[in-house]
Amino acid sequence: MSKVILISEFPLPFSLTGSWTNLYNNYLSTPHQIDYIVCKPSERPEPSVLYGTVNRDIKIKLLERWHKNRYYAYLEQLKKIIKRDEKYIIQIIDNYGLVKPLITMLENTGLRKQCYLQFFYHGFPPFHENYHGRWFYEAIDEMILLTNDSYLAHKNYYTILPTRFSVLHNGIDTNKFFPLSKKEKQVLKESKGVGNKTVFVWCSQDRPKKGLNLLLDAWRRFYSNRQDVVLWIIGCEPKTPQNGVEYLGKVLNNEVATYLQMTDCYLFPTLWHEGFGLSLIEALHCGNYCIASAIGGVPEVMQYGKLGKLIEKPHFVSEWEKAMIEFMENPIEYEPIPRNLYSITNWNLGMNEIILNAKKNFE
Repeated sequence: MSKVILISEFPLPFSLTGSWTNLYNNYLSTPHQIDYIVCKPSERPEPSVLYGTVNRDIKIKLLERWHKNRYYAYLEQLKKIIKRDEKYIIQIIDNYGLVKPLITMLENTGLRKQCYLQFFYHGFPPFHENYHGRWFYEAIDEMILLTNDSYLAHKNYYTILPTRFSVLHNGIDTNKFFPLSKKEKQVLKESKGVGNKTVFVWCSQDRPKKGLNLLLDAWRRFYSNRQDVVLWIIGCEPKTPQNGVEYLGKVLNNEVATYLQMTDCYLFPTLWHEGFGLSLIEALHCGNYCIASAIGGVPEVMQYGKLGKLIEKPHFVSEWEKAMIEFMENPIEYEPIPRNLYSITNWNLGMNEIILNAKKNFE
């Protein structure tokens, strides 16, 4: 039976917050299919896997320069793991730069036919240009995407696309992110001094592509006509003071759910082709009405409007103002999101299925 090797530039399990690292942290604590992890030293190694530990000391850094290969240490660890009489599934996550040196190493050592390469892509649009990217899709054996719409974007863009594809939706811990009763929610809101207000929330890093500045422009117009609302901004430092806006700063990962459980409307004004949007499904599972940009993987996540309001022209400030007014004056009742939809449990099952299917393809 094929062995599975995960290559990560982060030490796994990873102690800090990160989308796919959190998923793997959980996955490794359940019945999983990973046999080896090649990564930097971990603070708390997972006992159920074997490690190829990458120590980038001065000697290794000099060898990286000499070989003009920043992945030299990772490839050396792989050489120690791979045996010529066994087959391996190698997982790479979002690291396009690793693929070419890895293929070169496997071919030069005569190990390529023993290895099945799975590349996990957490973006949405095609990464390589047409024709120029053909080498990449010929080099890997399978591409795993976050949405079916991302697959369609790849299929429609590339003239030649010579590899297998699979889709694995992101997942969250639905034991942590879930809606409260109306009474429980009201108690929490009152504890924060917003018991008589409708609470809108934005939660992300403050980067232009996340759309916060656009949203604040829309909020200024929206708030001028009513004061029974408040906008919480989570994840960034305060900007110029603005009426009806409260900056909560960076919130600990284990406290995010509590804030989402007491809010009423989650705003997701992304201005780029978001791969999936973990915070969006966290808010949905906490019972928020969600207003989100119809861009990238978001429409599929929102089931094309079944789970919330999609903004077809997200770069227009007036569209966000109008959507917030509609929410206040004539809110649409959406069915609660099914608890198992986009759950981390389903992600674990999906990962196991993808690995088992790869083993069937490879045996």
